[in-house]
Amino acid sequence: MPDSDKKLYSAREYQGIQQIVGPLLFIENIHDVGYNELVEIRDTRGNERLGVILETSEGAAVVQVFEGTTGLALDQTRVRFRGEPLQLPVNREMLGRVFDGLGRPIDGGPAPVAQERRNVNGSPINPTARTYPTKFIQTGISAIDGMNTLVRGQKLPVFSGSGLPHNRVTAQIVRQAKIVGEEVNFAVVFAAMGVKHDVARFFIDNFEETGVLENVVLFLSLADSPSVERLMTPRTALTMAEYLAFEEDMHVLVILTDMTNYCEALREISTLRGEIPSRKSYPGYLYSDLASLYERAGMVEGSEGSITQVPILTMPNDDISHPIPDLTGYITEGQIVLERDLFQKGIYPPIAGLPSLSRLMKDGIGPGMTREDHAHIASQLFAAYAKVKDVRALASVIGEEELTPLDNTYLEFGNMFEKEFLSQKEDEERSIEDTLDIGWKVISHLPKEELYRISEEELIKYYGK
Repeated sequence: MPDSDKKLYSAREYQGIQQIVGPLLFIENIHDVGYNELVEIRDTRGNERLGVILETSEGAAVVQVFEGTTGLALDQTRVRFRGEPLQLPVNREMLGRVFDGLGRPIDGGPAPVAQERRNVNGSPINPTARTYPTKFIQTGISAIDGMNTLVRGQKLPVFSGSGLPHNRVTAQIVRQAKIVGEEVNFAVVFAAMGVKHDVARFFIDNFEETGVLENVVLFLSLADSPSVERLMTPRTALTMAEYLAFEEDMHVLVILTDMTNYCEALREISTLRGEIPSRKSYPGYLYSDLASLYERAGMVEGSEGSITQVPILTMPNDDISHPIPDLTGYITEGQIVLERDLFQKGIYPPIAGLPSLSRLMKDGIGPGMTREDHAHIASQLFAAYAKVKDVRALASVIGEEELTPLDNTYLEFGNMFEKEFLSQKEDEERSIEDTLDIGWKVISHLPKEELYRISEEELIKYYGK
């Protein structure tokens, strides 16, 4: 549609709607409108609400209302189509500010003066323009740096469960993350979807206490906000991150919490639209919808900036095969899994040794990045801890007194690994050298002949030292 026609039609206002179902309006007898087009809705008192078109056909549309449909009357509601999608005003001065899920300020400050306005749905990135992530990010957490290394431009989700300390772990990552040996422009974009006020306050206080608040942009769609607003929150946050990374050349860490709440809102809207459900009643397009968010991370040729994503999701009933973690694992480059058994043992951070994975780890470690022994010691720790799990399972059947001396040595190694390597204080920041040295300390509890993934030269240099 030509721009002149868009302006003509956006000036029209329609009165009356055909149906209201939850947060959805069904409207007929209108001009042809577009998917994702922004809509203004006025109630009988003249109060304005915003919505977006979810579905359209000739002369009809389904509109999702962000603030809910309470108080709207079928024959008195007025609707105007803007002829454009939801856009976010962006500039660098938004750092240190707090906005709602649609990008409207809620910190008492004025609306930002926009250098430009960006479509919150993002712009496609040419795959050939992407730069492969290879820069090691040191988080100061041994379980991540040593065995599940985070790389700049990566998307590495945290899989957690109800009651587990995923917020504390994520805050520690934000607080300690750095690229060793480089001075970089760093920013955090934090998006909360359906979380409680105390969770949002925890992050804000943490950012303030550690002095990073002035480099943080917060988008909060809390538990008492309309659930449909959660669907736009990660998109507004990622739009802001793209501006900071690719226009301001900043390295941006994006925290998205909780993606489970986002998916629940997506399922709610899908059910109201009468769509055919897929696994666990989630819509069949859950994979592509999540991919449209996760794939907005990375680095682009010609830009110094980058976007690294750490989505947080709580697995229903700690089920890692649930559709949300299952599909997230396919799209992202690994996962950090928090384990309830470790948490109940009093180990912090309770990062599971075996289910956790970083698929880009091999490209961000080694000589010149971490240390030449990193890959081999990490592989050996994985293998040895897997053996510990087998021995513990055997001991639960036959009893520890029936185990061989070597099996008992593995049990002792397992306890050392959990208490000295995995476990550390919440304010303890370990360098990669410290992490690898602790790894050698605990692996040296095993006989040399068991360390088949480590080279002879590395054994001579590091074993038992």
